[in-house]
Amino acid sequence: MSLCLAAGALVISLSASEITLRWRHSVQKTLWEEVWREAPGGLRLVEARIEGSGAGMDPPEDAVLRDGFWRWTPALPDLPEVVMRRSGATADWRVCVRAECRPMGVYLPAKADPVTLRPCR
Repeated sequence: MSLCLAAGALVISLSASEITLRWRHSVQKTLWEEVWREAPGGLRLVEARIEGSGAGMDPPEDAVLRDGFWRWTPALPDLPEVVMRRSGATADWRVCVRAECRPMGVYLPAKADPVTLRPCR
């Protein structure tokens, strides 16, 4: 199986069952990353990572500092999809597939908003 990015009728297969979404907080400028994996219930958030804290982005108490990031596994149920907004006021999302990170604009037009991450159907 594979994960897909979708915007309206446009659907792009990422040819991967796990990806990392990466972005910078618009105020704090802190790098945030989430690792999403295809699961029986849809999408599973397997790890969240943040460079630092502030502006309401504090890591939880069980987070571990490793390689410059606070890391933890959120206790969330599987989700059918993840919806991302692209306001244009901040840098675009980065999508990392097999450790190669590219701006969302490589996959979908800049005006594509919202963008949905979901298992390909």
